[in-house]
Amino acid sequence: MSALLEAHGVSKAFAGVRAVDDASLVVQDGSITALIGPNGAGKSTLFNCISGFLRPDEGRIELAGRRIDRRPPHRVVAAGLGRTFQTARALTRMTVLDNVRLAAPAHPGERLRDLVARRSAVRRREHEVTEQANDLLRLVRLDTHADALSGTLSGGQRKLLDLARILMASPRLILLDEPMAGVNPALREELLAHVLELRGSRGITFLVVEHDLGFVMQASDRVVVMTEGRILMDGTPDEVRNDERVIDAYLGTHA
Repeated sequence: MSALLEAHGVSKAFAGVRAVDDASLVVQDGSITALIGPNGAGKSTLFNCISGFLRPDEGRIELAGRRIDRRPPHRVVAAGLGRTFQTARALTRMTVLDNVRLAAPAHPGERLRDLVARRSAVRRREHEVTEQANDLLRLVRLDTHADALSGTLSGGQRKLLDLARILMASPRLILLDEPMAGVNPALREELLAHVLELRGSRGITFLVVEHDLGFVMQASDRVVVMTEGRILMDGTPDEVRNDERVIDAYLGTHA
């Protein structure tokens, strides 16, 4: 496998305190990579730097060989990177279907002149977007909720909706921010199945911040461990599980 995402020497400070300190990581194309560490380790800050919500003070971040750390979030998405958030975001007074449809890129109806001059193209694109959105809702098993307001969904269902919305942009890499937080056991298994299916059938790459070590060890090809803003180690799940530094710094169970 070749590298899809590369972060080199990334640092980010707030009020003189380095939340991320010279962090480097590589995510291989087609892999599932987990980013773990104790609270305050810098995981969320690094995630925000990768996805364009923060600009690093130092270092560079590349997606498929192209630098993205100087781009705003919408251009990072256009480059092929999507992300979810720990608290799933949805327009609660819109239907589930419309939430997914809204995430479609390159819609001719977004321009007023196209609504007049390209009516047939707008209608055709509307139909394509609706079909794609319905397909994605079937994929994440929310199709029976398509006409419901998204505000009526459970927290776990909103995370599935978040995933469907991200997939509308056809990303190569998806950043999942604590996908298992606040999700009941049945939906946890469903989310895990969706991640594995999307990697297998669509070749989507995942970088996941997660505290649920069961999910991490079951789903991940590689695990990157952060502590105090730095990368502590990068290895297979078995290597990480048995590393004394990880046990001391993260698990806190080393005798």
